[in-house]
Amino acid sequence: MVEATFDVAGQVGHHYRADDYYEVGREKIREYARAVQDFHPAHWSEDAADELGYTGLIAPTTFLSTTAMLANRRLLETVMTGYDMFVQTDQVFEMYKPVLTGDRLVSDVELSSARRIAGKDLLTITNTFTDQTGEVVQIMHTTVMGITGADVDTGISDAIERVAMHGIDVPSRPATAGRTAAAADRRTAAHPARKTRPDQSTTAPTRVPRTRIRFEDITVGDELPTRIAQLTRGDLVNYAGVAGDANPIHWHDDIAALAGLPDVIAHGMLTMGLGAGFVTEWLGDPGAMTRYAVRLSNYTIVEAASAGSVEFTGRIKSIDPDTRTAVIVVVAKSAARKIFGLATADARIA
Repeated sequence: MVEATFDVAGQVGHHYRADDYYEVGREKIREYARAVQDFHPAHWSEDAADELGYTGLIAPTTFLSTTAMLANRRLLETVMTGYDMFVQTDQVFEMYKPVLTGDRLVSDVELSSARRIAGKDLLTITNTFTDQTGEVVQIMHTTVMGITGADVDTGISDAIERVAMHGIDVPSRPATAGRTAAAADRRTAAHPARKTRPDQSTTAPTRVPRTRIRFEDITVGDELPTRIAQLTRGDLVNYAGVAGDANPIHWHDDIAALAGLPDVIAHGMLTMGLGAGFVTEWLGDPGAMTRYAVRLSNYTIVEAASAGSVEFTGRIKSIDPDTRTAVIVVVAKSAARKIFGLATADARIA
């Protein structure tokens, strides 16, 4: 491995468990579903969720990204220091159990990878979420590019401090105290053992999916109905508040310009949430998806005077009769640009 800037490569393997559990709330699920424009009834109505066999509202596919932001804060502040900002590049969700109202989830956090490509640091954070029974619910891999002052306007840190929400720390150059805290964090005997990653190929499904699509009726090449989602600045501000992503490049024109962007852009995770809902609406059962992976290749520009839009299309790439699963390729375009470089969703079909 090539040594990354600020010796971040030497911190690979750093891990800890979040200090407190996150309790999944009924209204938080609805709030998040509204933010990602996912109106599947099972996110909103207990009766609809019960018809699919769930004991409470089921959270949208990308819901735990909000929990990850809370759990990862210590990693960003004490290990992944020395950057002025981060740009998300890849995201992988592995789903093992549905996330339901009342679940109490704990996240194990690990800096699982650091690599240097074309002079940029690509850093992967892995979150392993377990519920109150100790079972793994979801594993999430988030890859970001670390951006330093050499890549953006030198005044961006000061500008962000002037407009950032209170209680949100702005990334800055590394401090010795931060490194010392990171080292102590890493060697403390109080660290719990990291959870073993389940093998989805051998793990039996915890429930039978109740998709409206029947496995016998699908074939490779089948296309999903197109969906066009509209995004306004209001949608971006709402998502920022719901998800806890207060990066002002998503709502402040001047900060976006200092970051080298043509205008305010939508959150990458917001477009992923829209894409996940596009697939689960077709499936008819939000819990049927077992894996969702997205590589971001561009962004959705949202101007102040007009809405931005994202067009979602999809097709079945492959099917497996033995496991009754399908892999769906998802394409997202905005202003004729591909937003997703590569995106796939794996699902069990009834």
